[in-house]
Amino acid sequence: MSIKLDSTNFDSVVLNSDKPVLVDFWATWCGPCKMIAPVIEELAEELEGKVVVAKLDVDQSPDIAGRYGVMSIPTMLVFEGGKVVKQTVGFQPKNKLKAWLGV
Repeated sequence: MSIKLDSTNFDSVVLNSDKPVLVDFWATWCGPCKMIAPVIEELAEELEGKVVVAKLDVDQSPDIAGRYGVMSIPTMLVFEGGKVVKQTVGFQPKNKLKAWLGV
C-alpha cells in the first residue's frame, strides 16, 4: 500500500529514505489521477522493499507541490538521496511506469 504524504511527513519519508521513492502528485478532482491510482497501488505492492511508493494530494499540500514545480497532475517524481532523479507527467500504463522506473 502506498504511503500518504503531506507537509508534516514529506521530508522524513521522502528526503531521508535509503531507498528510491516514487511520489505520485495527485488531486481528488483529477480524472487521469483516478485512472492511475490503481496502477500506483499495484506498484506499491510489487515493489515493496525495493522502492517506497507514496502519494501527495496537491490540494492538501500545495507547498510541497510548489517546491518541486508541479504544474500538471498526475506528476510522478522519483527521489534518490533526497533529490529528484526522474519525472513524468500524465497517465502512464503500468508496463511503461515499470520501464521508466527501471524495475
